[in-house]
Amino acid sequence: MTNAIYLGIWMDHSNAHLMEFSPDTIETKTINLEFTHREKEHSLGKSENLMHNKEQHQQAEYYKKLGEVIKNYEDVVLFGPTEAKVELLNTLRADHHFEKIKIETRQADKMTENQQHAFVKNYFSRH
Repeated sequence: MTNAIYLGIWMDHSNAHLMEFSPDTIETKTINLEFTHREKEHSLGKSENLMHNKEQHQQAEYYKKLGEVIKNYEDVVLFGPTEAKVELLNTLRADHHFEKIKIETRQADKMTENQQHAFVKNYFSRH
């Protein structure tokens, strides 16, 4: 990704589509939570508590990966259909490295890639 200052992230609890916005282009990258269905079944067979701990750890790693990308931007919008965006925002607000970055959340449904790009373009064009 380049040195643009705007980043839009459509996300849920397992997928994030990172869209770097500049006036002429939107570059997209994807980050996924790495907890497969098979791992979930295997963990569930052992213990529900163990599965929950593993899921929490992997969710934290997923948010950490997103945070590493977000650190490089000045203005970020998190949008999507679940509460994952709010959970990520709360995690980031607890870290002083993010205090100078403008981060907002917006509710959004499942979207195609074109709809996500249009959302990001519309959001940042109003700045």
